[in-house]
Amino acid sequence: MKKFWKALLLIGSGLLLVVGAYVAYVYLTYHRVPDNVKLKPVNRNSQILQTNHPYKAMTFNIGYAAYPDNYSFFMDGGKYSRAFSKFSVLDDLNGIYQAVKQEDPALMFFQEVDTDGDRSFHVNEVQWLRDRMNGYSSVYAQNYNSAYLFYPLTRPIGKAKSGLLTLAQAKIADSTRYQLPIDTDFNKFMDLDRAISVTHIPVANGHQLAVINLHLSAFTKNAKVRKAQINKLFAKMTTEQQAGNYVIVAGDYNHDMLGNSPAFFKTTSKPMNWTHPFPADQLPKGFRIAKQGLAQAKVPSVRANGTPYRPGKTFTSIIDGFIVSDNVQVNRVHVKSLGFKNSDHNPEVMDFELK
Repeated sequence: MKKFWKALLLIGSGLLLVVGAYVAYVYLTYHRVPDNVKLKPVNRNSQILQTNHPYKAMTFNIGYAAYPDNYSFFMDGGKYSRAFSKFSVLDDLNGIYQAVKQEDPALMFFQEVDTDGDRSFHVNEVQWLRDRMNGYSSVYAQNYNSAYLFYPLTRPIGKAKSGLLTLAQAKIADSTRYQLPIDTDFNKFMDLDRAISVTHIPVANGHQLAVINLHLSAFTKNAKVRKAQINKLFAKMTTEQQAGNYVIVAGDYNHDMLGNSPAFFKTTSKPMNWTHPFPADQLPKGFRIAKQGLAQAKVPSVRANGTPYRPGKTFTSIIDGFIVSDNVQVNRVHVKSLGFKNSDHNPEVMDFELK
């Protein structure tokens, strides 16, 4: 019996040592990307935007090409942590690209685009998209670079570098990445880093179009963090507006952009961390959400990931979209219905003019 207890003690001590070493690794390797980082645009298009000319913008959270319609994610109560395979990542990327190619937007905003990740089988999705959209200027802003997350134990999600990719059929003058507030407790390792990119595109009348690409926190339960992120976003929008620029904000807000999406989509109203109504009543003066006709069309931009997608049963909402300044005329906005075939999001498309 003494030998048994001694062996058990040694095994237990070894496990504690391994766990302690891993926790130390996660904390010691954790870092935040600095605030106010100048980005390097890749200019492949020299066009200058015109006023009173119809343009199209599109925003698409691609979920690092790992979430087809039959996928469920462990952090939402589902089964999986990684894409099914490298083949499935490439297949989803191709489906995503075909949807974008069909719309041919002048401005394209992608979120959750991996440059390297265990979860996406180390496919450089930024380069993959740039190679195919070679008529676009582009700029990439890293959202986060996570340590190896050994969870779930059976198939850890691992390490990931991911961010925001902005593309334009025009010349990009400059771009900057701005850090957003996040949780400071252990939750920062799960919801990871957050940022926005502010990109300036010249307009023929001497002004600039400031486009802001964003992906706000999804899993935080901290209302103060959500408010602080939105406050920083609003401050940047106001700065650009006061500089005389046109402003378009596009991306995944992880807030209900209709205010009460369950009433329109007739799915469960059970609250989730990313279903809080967006504070539209707090928008800075001179800005509005582009949402005309979205409630009537009843096409969602996101689905819950706890189970594979089941039309009419899976929770759906609109958490993606556009906020524009008053000098941007919105002619039409709609969610492109793709049935969540290649991502847990459907893209949103906006037809607009600069006035």
